[in-house]
Amino acid sequence: MSHSSETAPNAGQPQGKPPLGLIEFVALMATMTSLVALSIDAMLPALLQIGDTLNVDEPHHTHLIVTVFFMGMAFGQMFFGPFADSRGRRLTILIGLFVFAIGTFVCMSATNLETMLVGRVIQAFGVSGPRIAAMAIIRDLYVGDAMARVMSFIMMVFILVPMIAPMVGQAVMTFFGWFHIFTLFLIVATLAGTWFFSRQGETLPRRKRRPFSFKQFYLSSKFILTHATVMGYTFAMAGIFGSFLAYLSASQTIFQVYYGVGDLFPYIFAVLAFSIGLASYFNGTMVMKFGMRRLCRFALKGVNGFAVVYLALLFAYDGLPPLVLTVITMFVGFFFVGILFGNLNALAMQPLGDMAGLGAAIIGSLSSLFSVPIALFVDSFLDGNLYPIGVGFFVFFVLAYFAVRYAERVRECGE
Repeated sequence: MSHSSETAPNAGQPQGKPPLGLIEFVALMATMTSLVALSIDAMLPALLQIGDTLNVDEPHHTHLIVTVFFMGMAFGQMFFGPFADSRGRRLTILIGLFVFAIGTFVCMSATNLETMLVGRVIQAFGVSGPRIAAMAIIRDLYVGDAMARVMSFIMMVFILVPMIAPMVGQAVMTFFGWFHIFTLFLIVATLAGTWFFSRQGETLPRRKRRPFSFKQFYLSSKFILTHATVMGYTFAMAGIFGSFLAYLSASQTIFQVYYGVGDLFPYIFAVLAFSIGLASYFNGTMVMKFGMRRLCRFALKGVNGFAVVYLALLFAYDGLPPLVLTVITMFVGFFFVGILFGNLNALAMQPLGDMAGLGAAIIGSLSSLFSVPIALFVDSFLDGNLYPIGVGFFVFFVLAYFAVRYAERVRECGE
């Protein structure tokens, strides 16, 4: 079945190449977007060794190798969003992959943490191109609940990368050293780019491209930034992802230092990542039946229930519940988080029509710019217990709930 059979009547069609089958399309888009997850999660087992090699005095400073990546993505998305709308999706991916390679070489040449962080920001800036272009391609071809369904299937494939990336990173580090994790990035980026350019046509025809102008950028940005529904869902994403990023960037410290799991860390991480993949599969099968908004309301109640239960466990065990309880509780909570990831993004993108590139850029940038400080703030309180993680989940999940409620009320009132 070609994915053209599931598009909206006015959706753009790929030019120059026949439409891909749905399975290949999902796999290709998941691969393009998964460069982000690979660049983050494959690094996690190596953070302590990188810190030792680069003579980092404070071990928790190595968390910045993860968090600054999202800061680089925020700026990258703001550049590549308008670029994708004015120059097309394929050129955006080509340039993004090139910049990603430059950043990777900078990381490989690093002799101190500062150079490593610069390389990570450049990497993130570059990988924003494939991510933005992939999101815009999906929006070119799908709308509404159909888009949410495709996004959920992409998330289901995409989540395999966080599950296996730490294991792959640990294996590369064990046999070749952490330096060659970056070699792996170059190989995967090359293979993904080759696949994309040989199979996927351009989905934004020239007649629909928006020549870049600061005036148009200002007007389009103003429309998006003052669109109450879009902003409500965007801030909800920031709250959900910010608190999750606090866990993600500190996950090695949590499991290897606080719980002392050693080489079991990638497997525990994979179990928790599987929960999000399971949620994406559930969402992909249910969204056409129940709709994005109903599933979002269900998941928001779920994450807030999880936050309350987890906070109670933390108080019951002086901030560090038994490992099994922590994993079980997080597995359940992350299931609801997984439902929200695809749906909130699709809901935020839905009103943006032909400005999908800039819309994806602003939504992604804002959610990153707000989530990174949230994660840094939460992690700054980590000191041998998980109270900060639990409080972060509770506070920002509650705020996300009210942001979605606000967006829905504005939409119901016709803005």
